[in-house]
Amino acid sequence: MRLRAGQIDDHLRKGLPSVWLISGDEPLQLMEAADAVRAAARAAGHEEREVLEAGPGFDWASLTATGSALSLFATRRIVELRMGASKPGKEGSKSLEGWAADPPPDTVLIVTCGKLDKREAEARWVKALEGSGVFVQVWPLGADEIEGWIARRMRSRGLAPEADAVRLLAGRVEGNLLAAAQEVDKLRLLHGEGRIGLEDILASVADSARYSVFDLGEAALGGDTERAVRILQGLRSEGETPVMVVWALAREMRMLAAASEGADPRTVFRGMPPKRQAAMAALVKRRSDRAWRRLLACCARTERVVKGQAPGRPWDELLGLVTTVSARGRMPA
Repeated sequence: MRLRAGQIDDHLRKGLPSVWLISGDEPLQLMEAADAVRAAARAAGHEEREVLEAGPGFDWASLTATGSALSLFATRRIVELRMGASKPGKEGSKSLEGWAADPPPDTVLIVTCGKLDKREAEARWVKALEGSGVFVQVWPLGADEIEGWIARRMRSRGLAPEADAVRLLAGRVEGNLLAAAQEVDKLRLLHGEGRIGLEDILASVADSARYSVFDLGEAALGGDTERAVRILQGLRSEGETPVMVVWALAREMRMLAAASEGADPRTVFRGMPPKRQAAMAALVKRRSDRAWRRLLACCARTERVVKGQAPGRPWDELLGLVTTVSARGRMPA
C-alpha cells in the first residue's frame, strides 16, 4: 500500500503493518511519520528497539542477521533501518527483498530514506517492501498547503488561531516546517490554550522564512509578484548565488516551452511532486509557445548579466526578470 504522510494516523487506527518504507526530503514530516509508526508499535507491545545506520560500507548481512535473531528479551521488536541518501545497491536490495518475502514474527521494520524519484520508486526492493507493508512518500508542502498545515498543528496543541494569525505565521516561516512547529510550540508555552490573534504572532514569532529557488519559480509563474519578490529577497539574504537563481527559472521556462511545443508533459515534468506536475501542466495551456519563448529569452539576457557577459547588476536584473515573469503570469499571452 502507498500512503501520503497525512494518511498515516488513519491507517494505523485500522492496524499495524509489520513493514514500513518512509521516503522523502522534508525532515520534519519524515521524522514525524516515523515517530507515528514507532508510537503505534510501542502501544502494540513492541518494547525492544534496534537501529541500523545503512551508510556507505554498511554490512547488509547484519540486517538479515537481525531478522533471524531471536529477541533478547523474548518481546516484540522494532527494527529501524536508516538509509539517508544512500541506495541499497545489489546486496542491500537482496536483503530488503528477502525481509519483505518473509517478515520475522513480532517485528516491525521501519525503513527511512531520502527522496526516491519515479524510477527509483519502481525498483524491486521498493516494490517488495510496499507489497509486504506500506510505502509512505513524504512530499514538501506547497505554498497553498502551508496555512492548512499550520492551522491543524495549532489546533492539535489546543490553540484556536484566527485566520489572519495563521496567514501571518505562514508568511514568517514559509518553507521551513521545523521553524513553524517550533513557533507553534512557543505560542502554546507563552499563551496556553485558547485564542491566538494577529497581535500574538506579531509579538512572539521571529521571521524564520527559508526559501528555495524552486519556490521562486512557483510564485513568479503563478503571477504572485509580492511573494516572488519576497522570496528573491530571502534568497539573496540567505546567500544564494544569482547563477543558481537564474538557472532554476530558466530550467522551468525551458520545460514549459518544450511542453507548449508538443513534448509529453509526463516526460518533461518527470521527477516533480504530483501536485507540482499538475500545476506546471496547467500553466502550459495559459499562454502560447511564442510567449514561453519570449520569457525564456528574458532568462537568457539575465543569465548573461549574472555571468558577467553583459553589463548590469545581477540582483537588479533578477528582480526585473521576476517581476516580468510574474506580471505575465497574471494575464494570458
